[in-house]
Amino acid sequence: MLWPTIVFILAVALVVLNARWRDRLLAAEKKSAALLKATNEEHERNRLRIERQQAAMLNGMTEGLMLLDPHGRVQLSNRALASLFGIADDIQSRPLMEALRRHELGELVKSLGRDNPLATTEIRITHPTERWLEVNAALVPDTSGTGPGVVLVFHDVTGLKNVERARKDFVANVSHELRTPLSLIKGFVETLLNGAVNNPDVSEKFLRTIDRNAERLRLLMEDLLTISKLESGRLRIQIEPVSLPDMVDKVISDLTPKAAARGTGLRYEIPALVVAADPTRLEQVLFNLIDNAIKYGGSSGHVLISARLTENQFVECSVTDDGPGIPADALENVFERFYRVDKARSREQGGTGLGLSIVKHIIQSHEGRVWATSEPGKGSTFFFTLPLAPDLDLEDPPAP
Repeated sequence: MLWPTIVFILAVALVVLNARWRDRLLAAEKKSAALLKATNEEHERNRLRIERQQAAMLNGMTEGLMLLDPHGRVQLSNRALASLFGIADDIQSRPLMEALRRHELGELVKSLGRDNPLATTEIRITHPTERWLEVNAALVPDTSGTGPGVVLVFHDVTGLKNVERARKDFVANVSHELRTPLSLIKGFVETLLNGAVNNPDVSEKFLRTIDRNAERLRLLMEDLLTISKLESGRLRIQIEPVSLPDMVDKVISDLTPKAAARGTGLRYEIPALVVAADPTRLEQVLFNLIDNAIKYGGSSGHVLISARLTENQFVECSVTDDGPGIPADALENVFERFYRVDKARSREQGGTGLGLSIVKHIIQSHEGRVWATSEPGKGSTFFFTLPLAPDLDLEDPPAP
């Protein structure tokens, strides 16, 4: 009878132990599952954080970026690329040619290989705005076993292109402006040396022509130096209160003989305004604009100089002539260096082609702006703005 009892007790013990082990196992499994869930959630949070960081980094780039998979489909692109090409749709998973429609890029990618892992080209785009882009392409190492991908980086070099174009235009224009007076001076000097110097009537005429063209060269050199200093910021601007009526009166007095020779009447309507400006540079601005109005206005015409105070405490000045006017398509360019609406007439009048460009740079250095309006056949008006001088308290003693 003892043996069955022992067996029964052992069986009960085994059942109890089995239940305890089962409970412990279930608890361990639950704990393991919770730990696995927490680990997976942490991994997911890390993945999302890395993706957000990568997206922020890519979209913070000023260069456009595109990553192609081994099949030539867009795997990744950033915001700068969309802006450069005016892309509004999602181009993910699209072939390169469908995404950007530029055959040059397709040829660039095809040129890549084991012996040529890097390549560069330049492309010009016209939409949404005209730009020049330098495109660098490189193979991406194969980690998937299906072949290498390609990364394309797009650099906007429009500014560099514009600077290079401006430099070439500047050199060409300066060369042309120098060539004409130098050729005349050389030709007349050779004629004088060949015997014309002994003819008083001829020699005097030739010497006057030489003197006139030498003066033209001097003015050109002065204007070139002035605009160079203005563009480079080396020309120091000394701002002080300047009486606008007094300055206009001074410039008109200097130009009255020239206006009288052309039969041009000069008139000004200037309120008692005081502007914050460099007096020497303001005089240069007014002289250039009024001189141009006399030269290119109508024969026996009229020039009006006026000014008014604007709502934002700037003084708006204008110089109006009654000449032939300026075509609408030329108004945007009249302040560019060496730009001439009527080249033949400009050279006949002896201008350097830099006067209005100097005006623009001087006014901009005073935090003002300059523009022109015109109606063909009815004259032109050139405007510029300058800050109003702050009120001066004459009763306060000057600062030490």
